Amino acid sequence: MLVQPERVRIAVDGRERLRAEWRTILFHKPHGVVTTRHDPEGRRTVYDVIGDEAHGLVTVGRLDLATSGLLLLTSDTRLADRITDPANAVPRVYVVSVRGRVGDTDLTTLTNGVHGGRDRLRAESVMLRKASGRESHLMVELREGRNREVRRLFEAIGHEVTRLKRIRMGGLELGSLEPGQWRDVSQKEIREAFGGNQPRRSLVSTRSGR
Repeated sequence: MLVQPERVRIAVDGRERLRAEWRTILFHKPHGVVTTRHDPEGRRTVYDVIGDEAHGLVTVGRLDLATSGLLLLTSDTRLADRITDPANAVPRVYVVSVRGRVGDTDLTTLTNGVHGGRDRLRAESVMLRKASGRESHLMVELREGRNREVRRLFEAIGHEVTRLKRIRMGGLELGSLEPGQWRDVSQKEIREAFGGNQPRRSLVSTRSGR
């Protein structure tokens, strides 16, 4: 039987275990940090960066080693599942730099969809910010959240991604947080950013770290 820890009372040997306080934090994941609790190769993880403040929290999806930007961590597993479920089409916005000039035809191809391995990949929207023969800078919105989706999209049209940073997820924005910093997110922010009902208890304090 599946158990939702946020909604049940848990007892071990007849003694009730207290549930962890509801908490969600917004973290600016630095480049070169892995989104796992432990890394067999000994690389630095997001939990190493955040330290004790990340105790009891799970990451909401992942960002690969070379990608920086907005990452949520939460004690609410239902919230994590809801945000990462492709059926809910939560928007994710990225700032992207690629090698070479991206033209109008490329933009149309990205929004119409391309084949990336066994998957059909498609950007919800793409905005070209700057283009030259050497490199192009864009903003890309996705709705499906597939593995390495941005990199695979541009690989399919012949452009290598050289820089990738997530700046928005749902209605939450990275804002002015520097790499390695984080802040607490309130339930009100979560409701406004993603909709739906949230657990009643929350932490209202705001803190950041480096």
